[in-house]
Amino acid sequence: MSGPLEGRHLPVVVVGGGQAGLSMSWHLVRAGVEHAVLERGTACHDWADRRWDAFTLVTPNWQCQLPGYGYDGDDPDGFMTRDEVVEWLRRYPATFGAPLHEGVAVTALREAPGGGFSLVTTAGALTADQVVVATGGYHRPVLPAASQRLPDDVVQLHSADYRSPEALPPGAVLVVGSGQSGAQIAEDLHLAGRGVHLALGSAPRVARRYRGRDCVAWLNDMGVYDVGIEAHAGGLSKRESTNHYVTGRGGGRDIDLRAFARDGMHLHGRLESVRGAALRFAPTTAASLDAADAVAESIKDDIDGFIARQGLDAPPEARYVPVWRPPAPQDEVVDLDLSAAGVSAVVWAVGFRADFRWVQVGVFDGTGAPTHRRGTTAVPGLHFLGLPWLHTWGSGRFAGVARDAEHLAEHVVRRAAPSRAA
Repeated sequence: MSGPLEGRHLPVVVVGGGQAGLSMSWHLVRAGVEHAVLERGTACHDWADRRWDAFTLVTPNWQCQLPGYGYDGDDPDGFMTRDEVVEWLRRYPATFGAPLHEGVAVTALREAPGGGFSLVTTAGALTADQVVVATGGYHRPVLPAASQRLPDDVVQLHSADYRSPEALPPGAVLVVGSGQSGAQIAEDLHLAGRGVHLALGSAPRVARRYRGRDCVAWLNDMGVYDVGIEAHAGGLSKRESTNHYVTGRGGGRDIDLRAFARDGMHLHGRLESVRGAALRFAPTTAASLDAADAVAESIKDDIDGFIARQGLDAPPEARYVPVWRPPAPQDEVVDLDLSAAGVSAVVWAVGFRADFRWVQVGVFDGTGAPTHRRGTTAVPGLHFLGLPWLHTWGSGRFAGVARDAEHLAEHVVRRAAPSRAA
């Protein structure tokens, strides 16, 4: 397809105009490296398109730091809403003159004969000496095979498509998955007075605040977000970890699923089978809740140790006491009839799958994940940025993206001849 990019050659092409791609662009502009940022939609569109109406950040606003650009509001310890994040991010490209091309999708990336790369885009084919793939790692919403066995009259949607309780048909709602999205969507429905059934997974939780501070602030001071993945037990397998559930809603608070159950939410174990309207769950509710609480308490143990070692003045705080307990596994009800329970909709909060099929370069492992070291692959000039756990747990946060971009930009700039931006 011909277009404005047809036949062009650039030292660097950045694919993806979200926070990762724009962070890389900031460094390239600063270094005088000619490049283009290609974004299939509009800059940072995922924040508007894949978050529900009541979404808030779970990290404090002071952590919203990108290269040359930080949170500039009046509530650094608060949590921006979806619309506030969108507005904040959309101002970013203009602050440094990003060479951003919106509405340009890259459909194929290949190694070019003689070196470099060729890219096929909806605005024409071009070549580049280097390419930074900054499209993130959450591309295709996962819908399990069990979703195909639900009755036709039950509305189904992925968490990426959930917007509000009012957008769903009247009746109770089953949320499958208790990670960050699942737990927060269940809370959103519960606060709206909807009947909620929540199928628990293995996601851990964290307290919002402890001993006078947000737990994120403690963990930040402890350096937890700066530990490279190679230093963690299990190494690269850490990339499969599920984030802790907590919320920034209402100024920030815990998500206590036990309290929700006490107040009427129905908690279930892991979803095992679907046969029409008849669902069966594993008797794992108690184990899931206990494991999540154990992680939250272990984080408090680590904070206690840090406070003691540093000799800090932080008043002790009583530990969490469960406000509700499920039946013993042998007594747990594992069957649910959706019709009898009045469930009209199911929200699948079971994650995403990366889709890099358009990257036709041999840098992927058997699962389809790119193999790299801090974003640099074995193919000279091909880099990845914005992946979860690219280097640290912090890689999934704005400030972590900024650090990853700074590190990777050093490699990109070193290989590129400085020139003016496209």
